[in-house]
Amino acid sequence: GGTLSALLILFALTRGPGDRSGQYQTEEAVRDHLVVTISASGTLQPTRSVDVGSELSGTLEAVLANENDQVSKGQIVARLDTSKLRDAVAKSAAAVAAADAGVLQAEATVAESRANLNRLRQVAELSGSKVPSKSELETAEATYQRAVANVASARAAVAQANAALKTDQTNIEKAVIRAQTNGVVLSRKVEPGQTIVAAMTTPVLFTIAEDLTKMELQVKVDEADVSSVKLGQAASFTVSAWSGRRFPATIQRVGLGSTTTDNVVTYKTVLSVANDDLALRPGMTATARIVTASRDNVLLVPNAALRFTPPTARGDAPGGSIVSRLMPRPPQARKPQQRPAPADNKQVWVLHDGQPLAIPVQTGASNGRQTEITGGDLKEGMAVIVDYQEAAR
Repeated sequence: GGTLSALLILFALTRGPGDRSGQYQTEEAVRDHLVVTISASGTLQPTRSVDVGSELSGTLEAVLANENDQVSKGQIVARLDTSKLRDAVAKSAAAVAAADAGVLQAEATVAESRANLNRLRQVAELSGSKVPSKSELETAEATYQRAVANVASARAAVAQANAALKTDQTNIEKAVIRAQTNGVVLSRKVEPGQTIVAAMTTPVLFTIAEDLTKMELQVKVDEADVSSVKLGQAASFTVSAWSGRRFPATIQRVGLGSTTTDNVVTYKTVLSVANDDLALRPGMTATARIVTASRDNVLLVPNAALRFTPPTARGDAPGGSIVSRLMPRPPQARKPQQRPAPADNKQVWVLHDGQPLAIPVQTGASNGRQTEITGGDLKEGMAVIVDYQEAAR
């Protein structure tokens, strides 16, 4: 009788008022479709845009294109004041005429020196080389050769003057600024009467987008995700201007060079975008979702199941009072059963005869909420433990 009373008192102390045993929360392993995505943000840009500038300095006489205007290749979009340029052409033309006159003068000198040399040679032949003296004859020959060289120099001066004239004429043509491609004017940065200076860099007057029906989205992908981003992967994105609408896109290029901002390393990734209805505009900020993996009919478990460890396996028995933790474990209490774990130590726990049982598994892709099970003894429909809820004390 005394032994039975002691056992009853000990049982009451260990259980306390009411049943303090905890409860395992479970979810079933199911077969479903798994989609793994990553997020990245960036801006929309035209596939190809051209900056139209001026190679010349001067005052803008006219600006003939405005923002949103459709322009064609070769169309005049601006014109510089050409008064100084026309003066330069006139000056160069005069230099060409002077060079031509110099050629005529040099040719006349050649004719004169040739005639003088021929006369001296005839006199020397008739006098038996007695007159003129040898030095006079050599001087005449040298004079003739210099006259011939002067003709060549005068002709080179003509070519140089013609080149300068052509340059000045080209400058007049460049004073008329034309569109370099078919497209739409995105921005106009100048006004008539404005003075532009072409120094180390070419001043930009207009930016023309070639085709806005095809655009690209440039996003920054985090270094932790870049290994899973491949060419041709499907993606979608949203913009603030079109709430609730998702636009499709495709990975076109993944940059090899990195960019570091506030100690965060990212890689520029370009997505090709169709914009047939022109709903998207350059410069819009977009948030993209890139599909890095897609699995059909795979066994899935919650990520919480892979992180779960029973309290008794952690070394603290679920529930119970201080007395129960000090007293020896009752004979009927069993430790959680655990099968040998695989090399990567991935396992889930299921209930077997009311006790947690570990099942080793091999895992695949994960979307952050569910993980694919690629191997192991886990079957569809098994209830995996995701949490343990201790009873209220």
